Amino acid sequence: MPPLAKYPKISVVTPNFNQGAFIERTLQSVLDQQYPELEYIVIDGGSTDDSREIISKYQEQLHYWVSEPDDGMYHAINKGFLRATGEIMCWINSDDVLWEGSLETVARIFQENPEISWLQGYPSMIDEQDQLILQREPVANRYYFLRGYHQKEFSFIQQESTFWTRSLWEKAGGTLNLEYQLAADFDLWMRFFEHEELYCTRQQLAAFRKREGQKSADMGAYLSEARRAVQQSKKKLRTRERLQLKSAKLLKTNGTNFKVKWV
Repeated sequence: MPPLAKYPKISVVTPNFNQGAFIERTLQSVLDQQYPELEYIVIDGGSTDDSREIISKYQEQLHYWVSEPDDGMYHAINKGFLRATGEIMCWINSDDVLWEGSLETVARIFQENPEISWLQGYPSMIDEQDQLILQREPVANRYYFLRGYHQKEFSFIQQESTFWTRSLWEKAGGTLNLEYQLAADFDLWMRFFEHEELYCTRQQLAAFRKREGQKSADMGAYLSEARRAVQQSKKKLRTRERLQLKSAKLLKTNGTNFKVKWV
């Protein structure tokens, strides 16, 4: 593909705490993109393993990094985004990876489709040896997302594969809700849906790493927080959205509002 006429600045934030076994692979996956307008911010929570030594190896390529105690992953991400100035934003945890060429793909999609405010790539999972072990079709439109309130199930948006504009971030409050320990991403998506529709691409943008001991393995706790986010968001839904939520249990997808928006 020809180079872009203009490369929008993309801010990527990585939170880390004692992930020395994986963080270098994460750092490389972002920096090796060689994206010309990358603003990469790493917030370490005062790691006691070799994380700080690993991060410092790349400090000349980072916009900012710090290692100091914090109040957990989402607090660290908020700290990073307070320093971010990019037109496009995302975060990638310190055991996950961006896929090769993903930042230029994201920039091109946003540039060629100005109606898009947030975008999800093709959900993917890797193991501890970087081997691809799962890919699945994204089904995260508003209908499937909201129907979980009735059916006690959720259609997940893969956080590491999701990018959004600064304007949407600011409209949605400009912060992650620290009331959540596991599902602040889910709460953020609920707030995004209050303003804009999610678009999906079949391009692979990133991968979630499945490994032993990760917090996300506690799916019961995550779902509990996700349901609380739905309850809170329901109070703010506009009349049209309330009607969609009520009718979601009928499982009818004929309306255009229920279709995945592909790009």
